[in-house]
Order: sequence, then C-alpha cells, then structure tokens
Amino acid sequence: MNAKDLSISKYLSHIVFITGGTKSGKSEFAEYLAKEVKNLSYVALSENNLDDKEWQDKINIHRKRRPKDWKIIETTDLLNTLRKEEGPLLIDSIGGFVMKSIGKEQNEWSTKMNSLISLLMKRKSTTIIVGEQVGWSLVSEYKIGNTYIERIGELQKRITKISKDNWLAINGRVIKIDEISIEIPT
Repeated sequence: MNAKDLSISKYLSHIVFITGGTKSGKSEFAEYLAKEVKNLSYVALSENNLDDKEWQDKINIHRKRRPKDWKIIETTDLLNTLRKEEGPLLIDSIGGFVMKSIGKEQNEWSTKMNSLISLLMKRKSTTIIVGEQVGWSLVSEYKIGNTYIERIGELQKRITKISKDNWLAINGRVIKIDEISIEIPT
C-alpha cells in the first residue's frame, strides 16, 4: 500500500484511529487523511500553556500545517465538543482528554471514559482521532505517570474496538493494524 491508495472517501461516516509514539508521524498522517474532508473541525485537545515555550513551539508547528479552511476548536472539554459538533472532526490528541481527568478517582474516570465512547459511537460523521502510545518502555516512578499510562492504554483499547480503521504510526510510516492483527480474546 502506498499514499496514493489512501483516500478519506473510504472512511466517511466512521472513526479512524491513528496511534503512535512521540514524533512518529501520527498527526501528520491524520492531517493527510483529513485534507479531503469538507467542513472539517480540528479539535486541538490541550491546555494552551503560554509559559511553556517548548509546548508553544509544538503548537505553532501544528498550526502551520493545518489548512486555512479548517475550523479550529482549541479546548480541553472534549465531551461538550462532541455533544455540540455534528460535522467531521479531527481530534488531536486523545491524551488531552486523559490529562483533563488525571486527578479524578477511578469511578469518575470510568464514567467520563464511558461517556466519551458513547458519544463517539453516536457520531454519524467522520471522526479521526490521534492517540499517543506510551508505556512501551520505562515504568514511571510517579503515581501520576502510571495513572496516565494505564488510563490512556485502557481508553485507546476501547477506541480501537469501535473504530473501523486503526493505524499505527512508527518512525514516519503507518501500518494498518486491522489487516495484520487479531483482537485479543477476553
């Protein structure tokens, strides 16, 4: 498969999930797929910390890549955004949703995660979701780090189950994992 074989028209009216590690190319691939989608809203799911120069530099790189006709929604409130927005979305990245609830107890987190999955399943428009792969190496020595790793892993497993197309970005390449994998029986 090559880039010419990829057309977002194959993905209308469902979820496309792209996951990968830092600097893997996952956002670029999501943006590549989304360029064919009309009336797309780009959900930048993070805090806009003006005091963090490195974070601002990263945000600016993402901003420069986006087509001018995309509606930009910069928020940390994904649930409310999904309730309001009916058209096609590119959500970058789902880790912002996890971070927004990082201090919540497990029961409250589970409720929020279930709400997210429910809202995603109800969507009738293309929804492209970018997610970060973590936990492939060191275990954090901090509770918050381990909470993040476990929650994002659980959430992304659930998103994968409801997505029609799942991609893994690694080293600037993508693999359609649906074609070369089986779901682990539970």
